[in-house]
Amino acid sequence: MISASINLLKKTLFSGLAFLLFLSPQLSFSQSDPREVRKEVFKGEIKLDVRDSKADWVPYTPKKAPKGAPNVLFVLYDDTGLASWSPFGGAINMPTLDKLAKNGLIYTQWHTTALCSPTRSTLLTGRNHHLTGNAAITEGANGFPGAHGRIPEQTATIGQILQDNGWSTFWMGKNHNVPEQDVSSGGSRKQWPTQMGFDRFYGFIGGETNQWYPDLIEDNHFIEAPYGPEKGYHLSKDLADKALEYIRDQKATNPSKPWFMWYCPGANHAPHHAPADYIAKYKGKFDGGYDAYRKWVLPRMIERGIIPKGTDLTEFNPLPPNVSSPADYVRPWNELKPEEKKLFSRLAEVYAAFSEYTDVQVGRIIDYLEKTGQLENTVVIYAADNGASGEGSPNGSVNENKFFNGYPDELAENLKYMNVMGGPDTYEHFPTGWAAAFSTPFKMFKRYSEYAGGTSDPLVISWPKGIKARGEVRNQYHHSTDIVPTILEICGLEMPKVYKGVGQYPITGTSMKYTFDATPDAPTQKHRQYYAMLGTRAIWEDGWKAVALHAPLTSKGHFDQDEWELYNVNTDRAESKNLAKENPEKLKQLIAAWFDEADRNLVLPLDDRSAVEQLGIERPSEEEPRERYLYFPGTAPVPEGVAVNVRGRSFKIIADVTIKDINASGVIFAHGSRFGGHTLFIKNKKLYYVYNFLGIKPEQKLISGELKPGKYTLGMEFIREKTGEHGEQIGQAKLYVNDKMVAKGPMKTQAGKFTLSGDGLCVGYDSGDAVSSEYKTPGTFKGGTILGVGITVEKAQYLDLQKEAQRALYRD
Repeated sequence: MISASINLLKKTLFSGLAFLLFLSPQLSFSQSDPREVRKEVFKGEIKLDVRDSKADWVPYTPKKAPKGAPNVLFVLYDDTGLASWSPFGGAINMPTLDKLAKNGLIYTQWHTTALCSPTRSTLLTGRNHHLTGNAAITEGANGFPGAHGRIPEQTATIGQILQDNGWSTFWMGKNHNVPEQDVSSGGSRKQWPTQMGFDRFYGFIGGETNQWYPDLIEDNHFIEAPYGPEKGYHLSKDLADKALEYIRDQKATNPSKPWFMWYCPGANHAPHHAPADYIAKYKGKFDGGYDAYRKWVLPRMIERGIIPKGTDLTEFNPLPPNVSSPADYVRPWNELKPEEKKLFSRLAEVYAAFSEYTDVQVGRIIDYLEKTGQLENTVVIYAADNGASGEGSPNGSVNENKFFNGYPDELAENLKYMNVMGGPDTYEHFPTGWAAAFSTPFKMFKRYSEYAGGTSDPLVISWPKGIKARGEVRNQYHHSTDIVPTILEICGLEMPKVYKGVGQYPITGTSMKYTFDATPDAPTQKHRQYYAMLGTRAIWEDGWKAVALHAPLTSKGHFDQDEWELYNVNTDRAESKNLAKENPEKLKQLIAAWFDEADRNLVLPLDDRSAVEQLGIERPSEEEPRERYLYFPGTAPVPEGVAVNVRGRSFKIIADVTIKDINASGVIFAHGSRFGGHTLFIKNKKLYYVYNFLGIKPEQKLISGELKPGKYTLGMEFIREKTGEHGEQIGQAKLYVNDKMVAKGPMKTQAGKFTLSGDGLCVGYDSGDAVSSEYKTPGTFKGGTILGVGITVEKAQYLDLQKEAQRALYRD
C-alpha cells in the first residue's frame, strides 16, 4: 500500500512538472542551477583561496528604505458613518483625531465598499475587492472567482512591498481577511498577517471580538489576554500598549529604519464595550433621538465644509416596500415608548464612549511619536471601513449575535441590562435609527453599497513634514482602493508587475497624493468606481452615480428586475434627487459601465442571501466535514469555523472522565460564550449540561444527582424535533451518566453560529467569556482527569456511541 502511494505521488509529481514545462517553454533546468544564479547576481571574484577572492555583498544585503522615508501609521476604525466624529461635525468627541485634523487634511468624499473584509482587502492591496476574492466578509465566502475569500498571489499587499523595501511592518488589532477555516492551530497560515508582509501581528483574526475577553493572536499563535477586565483590561488599551512596545523595540535596534503600522481597533464594531466613566460622559447626549441628531448635525457638517450648503436630509426608510428589508427598518422616534427611547439613547451613549475611549488610546501613540521626534515624518492616516452598522435591528440589541442567527430582540429582555450596558454582561449594538443618523445626510448604512450611507466614510491624513496645509478640507472623490497607491507614491515605490514570480493585477486605485497640494475643490483625478455588496450595487463616474434598488441579505434575487436611479453627486451629495427620468441616456450609459466593471473585476454572481444562509455555508478546508469528532484536553480553543457543527441537527456529546476527588469540579466541554453556546461541567458534585440560547435567560439546564469518585462516561443527547418560527431547532435533551438517563427536558438550539469569531471549543476549561453563569472562566477541571470528549452529529444511538467512546478512550 505504501509503495503504491509513493509510485502514485511520483507519477503526479512528474506529470505536473511536464505540464509546467509545456506551459512555460522558457523554463529550463539551468535556471535552477546555482552556478547560473551565481554568474547572474554575484559580481565579485571567486578563487581557490579566500585571500585571493573578492567578496560582493550587494546581492545579499536587504534593501534599505530611501533616506528620509516616512513612517506610516494607518488607524482604521470599523462601522463609522461620516456624521459620527467631532472633526466632521459629529457629537462623538475624538480628541486625538481633532488634533490630527487641525494638523492635516479632512477628506469629505472618501468611500469604501460598504463592508469590512472587502474594504480591508482594498486597503491592503490597492485592488477592487472582487479582484482580491472578497465579495463579502470572509464568513460569506463562496466558490466563485470574486468571492472565494483568499487574497490571491496576483495582488501583493502594501505590507509585502514596504517590507521588501526596508520598512518594518506591524499589524495591530482586527484582521478579518483570513478564511474562517484557516483560523485554527493546525490550519494553513498562508493568509495570516505574518505571511502577508507583516513582521509582527497582535490582535484578532475574525470580524469582531469581545473587547473585555478578546480572541487574541500574537504573530502566529493563539494567546490569552494578559489580564482580565476586573483588573482594568480593555482591548483598545491593550492594543496601544503593544503598539508602543513594538515601536520602542524597533527604534532601540534600528533607529534609522522607517516603519508601517496598520492599527485596526475593535471600535466601532459591535460589541460596543467601554469603561463606565467614558459612558457617563455621554449621559443624556442622545436623549433627543436620532431624528433630532440628524437635524442638529447637518448644519454643523455644512458649517465645517464637510457637506455643501443646500444639502437636504434624506428619508430614514428610502427603499420602496417591495425592496426594503424589515430588519433594516428605522422606527420613527416619536412613535417609541418612553422606555424604548431610554434604551435606544443608552445604546448610543455606549457607542460614543467606545469610540472616544479608543481614540484616547490612539492618542497615547501619537503623544509618544511626538515626544520621540517621530511624528514630524510620520504619515498618519485615520479612517473607517464602512458606514455605521444597522445590524442591531430596529430595536437595538444586548446581543448582536441574534442578528446573525435571524432571531428577534425583545424589549423586555434588553431592558434588563440597562445598568450594565457596555460592560462584560452585554454584547450590544444600537438600533438602525442610530446607524442612519450617524450616516447623515445619506440614505441607509453599512452593507448598502448603492447609497453613500454605506460607503461614505471619514478620512483624515496628517503628515507635518509633507503636507503644508493645516486643517483644510479636500472634496475630491476617492475610494479605499486609492490608499495603497497613495502610500506607494509617498514612499517613492511602485507596485511591481511581477512579484515573487507571479504576474500582478494592475493597481485599480488612484493616488491621492496630488490632493496634498491641491485646493479644496480642485478636480478629482479619479474617474470611475463601481460598487457591489450582498446584492446591492452602484457605479460612480465623473460625478454621476447610478444606483440599483436592492436590499442586502433578503434572499429576494431577481436582480434583472432591479429599478435603477440616477444622481448627480457633484450638486446633490446626499443623493436625494433622482434624475433617471430626465437623463435616461446617461442612466443607460452608467448601467452598461457597471456591467463592464463587473466583468473586469469578477463581480458576478450577485448574492443577497440571508446572513444565516451565508454564514452557514459549508466551505472546503484541509479537513473534510465528518460525523464524529474527538477532542482532547490541553489543546488551544478550536475556532467555530473548523469545530464540529451542531447547528440544525441532532447531536450527542460523550466524555470519558475519571473522578478522583469527591469535590472534583470544572468544565469538561465548552463552546461559545455567555452570548450563545453550550457546556458540560461538574459543580457541587453534580453533572450539568447548559445550552445558553443567545444569552437569553434563564439558561437551559440539565442536572444530575451526586457523583462519587470513579470512572464515568458522561454525556448528553439533543434530539431535534422541528424548526421554530425563527429558524431555531426545537427538541428534547437528555443527560446521561454511564448508560442511565438522569435528566431530560425540552430545549431549543441556535440556527446560526455561537459567535462570529472567537470563543472556540474547549476541553477541560472555558476560554474567554464563560458560557454559563454557573462558573467563571477558565473553570479548569480539577480533581480528576478527562480522557477525551467525543461529539457526533450522526443518527447513531446514544449507547452505540458510548461503547465506542469506552473502547477508544478508557485507559487503566
